[in-house]
Order: sequence, then C-alpha cells, then structure tokens
Amino acid sequence: MLPLFVVLPLFCAFLSVILSKFKKIYYEVLVNIINFVLVVLAFYLLYLLNISTNKYFIYQVGGHKFPIGISMYVDFFSVFMLLFVNIIGFFVGLYSVNYMEKYTEKGKFYSLFELMITGMNGIIISGDLFNIFVFLEIASVASYALVAFGTESDELEASFKYLVLSSIASSFIFLGIILTYSYTSTLNLIDISNSLGQSQGYIVKIILLIFFLGFSIKAALVPFHSWLPDAHTSAPTPVSAILSGVLIKTLGVYLIVRFVYNVFPSNLIMLKIIQYLGLLSMIVGSILMIYQWDYKRLLAYSSISQVGYILLGIGLATPLSIIGSVLHLINHSFIKSLLFLTSGSLEYVFKTRNLKELSNFELPRNKTMPITNFSAIIGSLSIAGIPPLNGFWSKLVLIIACVIAKDFISAIIAILVSILTLSSFLKVLKYAFYSTYENQEKLINNIEKKEVPFLMQLSMLSLSVFCILMGLLLYPDVRKVLMENIVNVFIK
Repeated sequence: MLPLFVVLPLFCAFLSVILSKFKKIYYEVLVNIINFVLVVLAFYLLYLLNISTNKYFIYQVGGHKFPIGISMYVDFFSVFMLLFVNIIGFFVGLYSVNYMEKYTEKGKFYSLFELMITGMNGIIISGDLFNIFVFLEIASVASYALVAFGTESDELEASFKYLVLSSIASSFIFLGIILTYSYTSTLNLIDISNSLGQSQGYIVKIILLIFFLGFSIKAALVPFHSWLPDAHTSAPTPVSAILSGVLIKTLGVYLIVRFVYNVFPSNLIMLKIIQYLGLLSMIVGSILMIYQWDYKRLLAYSSISQVGYILLGIGLATPLSIIGSVLHLINHSFIKSLLFLTSGSLEYVFKTRNLKELSNFELPRNKTMPITNFSAIIGSLSIAGIPPLNGFWSKLVLIIACVIAKDFISAIIAILVSILTLSSFLKVLKYAFYSTYENQEKLINNIEKKEVPFLMQLSMLSLSVFCILMGLLLYPDVRKVLMENIVNVFIK
C-alpha cells in the first residue's frame, strides 16, 4: 500500500495536464477523487498499524532489501502525518475548484498541487536520505511555481526570494547527506542510527547542526523566516493554506523531529537550541503579527509563532512535551488551513483582504457570509487557545509540560504569546466581520454580495468541524493511544 501514496498523486499530476486540453471537469473530478482515495488509504493504514503487533511497516521497493534497495517506512507518527497532509490536501483541492476559476491554466495548477502532495507523502514514508532529498525537492520546486502562479510582479518576486532561501536550505541538507554517507557508508535511516549508536563526536554534532540549519529554513523558524510572509501574501489562497498548513511542517518540523530523535544520537545542546529558537519564533511572530493589516500576512506571522510552540515541546524533550508538540503540529495544520481559506473567501467576494478596507463595507458580513464568519470564529478562537477547541488542549499540554519540567519562563512566554495571538485575531474578527462603520464618509455601499460557492463553504465547514471534534483528543482513551504509540516511537 505504501507506494500508492506517491504513485497516485504523481499519476494524477501528469494526467491533469493532459485532461486540461479537454473539459476542465475531467481533471477536477480526477484530482478530488485521488485526494479522497489517499485519505481513505491513510485511515486504513492507521487501522492496520493499530492491530499490528510490530506497530510499524517496512516496504522494500522491488523486493531489494536495505541498505542496497529503496525502503519505505511508517510508524504511528508517520501515519498521523500522512493522515492530516492528505485530509488538508483533499479539502484545499475542493476549495480550489471555485477559487482558481479567476486564474488561467487551472489544469497546470492542479498538476503542481498534486506534485506537492507527492513530495510531502514521499518525505513522510521514505526510509533513506537520498529519497527524502528527492521528494523534498519535488515538493519545493512545485511550491516555487505555485507561489508565482499569478505571474504578477509581486508574486514573481516572492517566489524568487523563496526559491533562493529554500535552495540554500537544500544545499545545507545535501551537504549533510554527503557528510553522513562519508561517515557511515550508508543512506538508510535505520542503518545510520545503528552505525552512529550513542556517538557524541564533533563530526556527528556538526552534521546534525547542518541538517538542522537546512530544515529550519524550510520550517521558517526565526531568524530564517523572511521568505514566508511574502510567499503567503503573494500565493493564491489554496497554496497559502497548504504551504502553511502542511508544507513547512513536513519539509521542516517533521524532519527535525525524525533526525533529532530517531536518526542521530540524543544531543542535549541541540535540544536546547531547538527550544530557544522555538521561543524566539513564538515571541517575534506574535509581536509582528499585531501590526499587520493584510489578513494573509497576519496569518503568515502567526504560522511562525505557532511553529515555535511545536519546537518548544520538541526541545523540552519530555514525554508530555512531545505529546503537546505532536498535538499542536496536527491542530495547527487544520486551524491555519481553515483561516487561510476564510481569508480567500473574503478576497473572493470583496476583492480585498486588507482589514481596514473590509471594515468600510457597509454590508454586514457576519450575516451575509455565515459559513465564512463561523469558520473564522472557530479558527481564531482555536489558534488563540480558547477552550474547548483543539488549539487549547495542545497549548495546555505544552504549558503543563513546561511547569512539570520547572521551566517556568517558557510556560509564561507560552501564555503571553497566546494572549497576543488572541488580541490579533479579535482584531481580525472585528474589522473583517463585525465592523461598526464609524467612518461614515468612507462607507462603501456595496452591491448585493452572497456567500462563496458551495465547495468553498464545504471545505471551510469541514475543517471547522475537525477543529471542534479534535478537542476530544484529551479524552483518556485517546491520550493512552498517544502515549503508547507516538511517544514510544521517540523513546525507542
């Protein structure tokens, strides 16, 4: 089953270009069916792992065993990553059916979109460094093109900036692969881990640091974050949703977790670096977010801040902090994708995403766009950590983990950043949906506007439901599953 997560979207990417020469409904239906099949496969794989005694699966491509052959590997952490990458990919694909109508070459958009899904799925299931790098580049190159898809000057500039910085990151990662192979004579992750053992030599630490620099740029950690706000602001909204929702997590955060915990021997200095960079990202992202009036740019800085929460738990390195990080990794993916889709809906109707300009429309958007309004409320409250929504539980677990570890400064910073996040999104709700029209001279007597098309509403509403239902993850049975399966991956 594992190769299907790469084969199906890759097949769809090439076929979409061919079908685009005919009726657009052909490739629209194909893409969304394939994305739905990937979601079903991910759920089925989770079920198989749950009843398996090994709690992991290895697939040898062509029957050739590693370290010579190509191997694909999944455990519970990998499957959870596959699950939310493909769920979000499915709903963003649905949303794009209507939203991307204003762009030409919609078939090429879907082709690049599926290539990005291929790259992310490939990274998650790859068991060796070479194929991780191949799929990382597939996802990266597709994302460069998607950021520049509108071909306006701002979009091309943002894409070029993203390309340059991301290429530097890829160079670091490739250098790390070269040094790893020269030191261990293998590219297989399991073999590398066995070969290194508990080695604490300077060469091993330098190699891990090189990898971390590359992944940090991909994850847009402070101070490597400068490409992300421009890329989010310029890209079409579905691209921003997938970029912030899952791409920076898969290309950056997921690989940091894997390499620090599973491939290289434990390194307390590296864990502290990760924790402090996480705290720095939380602070800088939340402060810069306050001053933004462009809805998507505000969301971009919010992504930088929320990724900091994930890195905080990874760097703290206690079982409870790992649970909190994994929960927030998943929760933030759904929340941020949802919020980007709401920004796209406002732009779709009002042709602007500037909060001040939106406040000048006389039309009561909270009544005429009820689904968008509801989704924005759920997303805003979730990301701010308001109970009982999903964002609250993951932040609570992280704060409790900091307190138990007697790291009270990190706990206080996490609480303050959450308060700043709440203030920023209250501003969004006020100006985008509940403006009071104080400046009567600048009021725009808007013509009749309706809610966005059905598929866009369905995508936002579905992600909102996920944000609500995932609050149930605190229940004891689910917590027990997380403890036994995800945490054991890192401990072992």
